[in-house]
Amino acid sequence: MNIVELHQVKKDFGTLSVIKSLDLTLEQGQILGFFGHNGAGKTTTMKMILGLHQATSGQVKVFNHDPCSSQFNAYRYQLGFLPENVSFYPQLTGLEVLQFFAKLKQVPKQHCVELIEQVGLTHACQRRVKNYSKGMKQRLGLAQALLTEPSLLLLDEPTVGLDPIATHELYQILKTLKNKGCSVILCSHILAGVEKIIDKAAILAQGELQAYGSINELRKQQHLPTQIKFKGYFNIEQLAQKLEVNIQTHQTGEFSFETEPSLKLQHLKILQSQLGLTDFDTEPPSLDALYKKFMEPKETENAHLEQQTTKHQTTDDSVDLPQSSTMKGAKP
Repeated sequence: MNIVELHQVKKDFGTLSVIKSLDLTLEQGQILGFFGHNGAGKTTTMKMILGLHQATSGQVKVFNHDPCSSQFNAYRYQLGFLPENVSFYPQLTGLEVLQFFAKLKQVPKQHCVELIEQVGLTHACQRRVKNYSKGMKQRLGLAQALLTEPSLLLLDEPTVGLDPIATHELYQILKTLKNKGCSVILCSHILAGVEKIIDKAAILAQGELQAYGSINELRKQQHLPTQIKFKGYFNIEQLAQKLEVNIQTHQTGEFSFETEPSLKLQHLKILQSQLGLTDFDTEPPSLDALYKKFMEPKETENAHLEQQTTKHQTTDDSVDLPQSSTMKGAKP
């Protein structure tokens, strides 16, 4: 069952085209990683899904309804949203803020205490929000987004201000929600660690979708090399000749080399046949490497356009001064 469906969606603000043509689906219980540069259109897309922006053209459906229609009001509490820059009443305590939102969303107050504990703010729940750090406000914002036990959760840069432990805890919460059937759209600039929890990735650039699919599907599309790491006792020069690769030696005593997808099995067989081998591991192309690869054509296009613009500006700024054999007041 599709929770979110976008079909040929476009969004303009005046003469500015922010989303040019977007097709996207999200199934129940899936986590979608939404990635792109600043200004790519990620937040605008999320706001269209929330019903805060009306698409200029195309079709947006959430729970099989237009989120901007009056019919969607019955589904409004099934949405949870954490914006990038959360802001709360500074004079209220963390618990009071959550209780305020609970009253607005018609949620029992006792649920607030459970959520405060879930996001790790029990020790600071009686502290005024004006004394909260950025990370603590993010945690409180997440608790607010989870108040109604949403079927669809949208998170815009949720790990901003979180330390590594808090980030790991957030990912664990998302896994639990996913197992309960909640669908999640996670917008982030921090790619490390995200690939382990998402089911699909969508890469956006200048309002256009550059890639969409599971991590494995994106890897098959790009054919990026796999890194093989290993330990043991070898004649590295002879082994490198057998494998026909460049082997890197690390200070940890570990060795590594890169192999193309078509040669991976062949290289692993040769490596496993070595008597001195004590351990090995393979690392497929990371989400970060895939992101850079999918963004290359757009970056090349932008560089070309910038070069052309600079060239035209230089031409326009060049002024040919009229030449004269004599000037007024000058001696011939």
